[in-house]
This record gives sequence, structure tokens and C-alpha cells, in this order.
Amino acid sequence: MGSASSMLTQYDIEEVQEHCNNLFSQQEIVSLYQRFCQLDRNAKGFISADEFLSVPEFAMNPLSQRLLKMVDGLNFKDFVAFLSAFSVKAKAHQKIELIFKLYDSDRNGKVSFKDILEVLKDLSGSFMSDEQREKVLSEVLKEAGYTKDSYLTLNDFIKVLGQSDLKMDVEIPVD
Repeated sequence: MGSASSMLTQYDIEEVQEHCNNLFSQQEIVSLYQRFCQLDRNAKGFISADEFLSVPEFAMNPLSQRLLKMVDGLNFKDFVAFLSAFSVKAKAHQKIELIFKLYDSDRNGKVSFKDILEVLKDLSGSFMSDEQREKVLSEVLKEAGYTKDSYLTLNDFIKVLGQSDLKMDVEIPVD
């Protein structure tokens, strides 16, 4: 499974399936492996940030720079584990955990007002002023029972987002 030119064995497929909590079928894992090999242009066994940016949908995503921090250097097993949060079968907790990691850019296990503001800026671009973003975010936090000085943990994200019906599903084409 190390070199991108090698083929997946049944053992490899089952190992990857187990690693991603059986969220992908064996056919989907084979399709993901083919896509991984296409992205791993130099057959190094991992995908670099530049290779990820070759995917137009990824490059156009306003959060691509944040996502790159999470995906740069992933091997195939970790690539599938990362994508598992986007599986139709993934639990809300897994999806929320990925969202939390996007906001927690310094990886300290806490999301500050500033962290959320940076994501909001990435998402809204020039459509909102810094002042408008701060005002909106302060109101949203206040409604959820938090202040500008609050630090949100993963459990806070689960509490706030756990009741919503998160749609982060990506279909894996199977040939």
C-alpha cells in the first residue's frame, strides 16, 4: 500500500475499511485508491498540499488553506479516514469533530472568538466588514450562551451543532 503504483490486496482493503470504521464499502475504497493514485503524481505514497490543490473543487473552497493544514502529507489510510467524515454513513459526532478541527487552527483543543472570526472572514470574504462579522458572531455566541471571551471545546461544538442535521455527504463514484 506504500507505493501508489502497487495494487490493493484484499487484506489492504479490509485494513483500510477497519481504519475508517467501515464507513466505505470495499468498492468505494478501491475507487478512492484510484483517485489517491491520480493525485499522488510522484508515486510517493502520500499527497502533498500542491497535489490537493490540483482538485478544482478543493482549490476553490474558501476554507482550502485551513483544509490543507489537515490533509498535507496524508497517506492512503489517513486520506480515507479524513474523507470518512464526509460519508453518508458518518455519525454527526465525526462531522462535528472535523468542523471543530477546521476552526481550531492552532490545535490547542479550544476555539476562540478570534478563531471563529477568521473562519467567518474566509467564508464571507469582502461581503462583510470586520465590524459586521464581529457583531454577527457576538450575537450568535450570545444566543448560544457564550461570550466573546469564551473558549469553545469539542464538547461545546457537539452541544451546539449536535441537534442540527449536518449535510456533509460526498458521493464516491464506483466504476
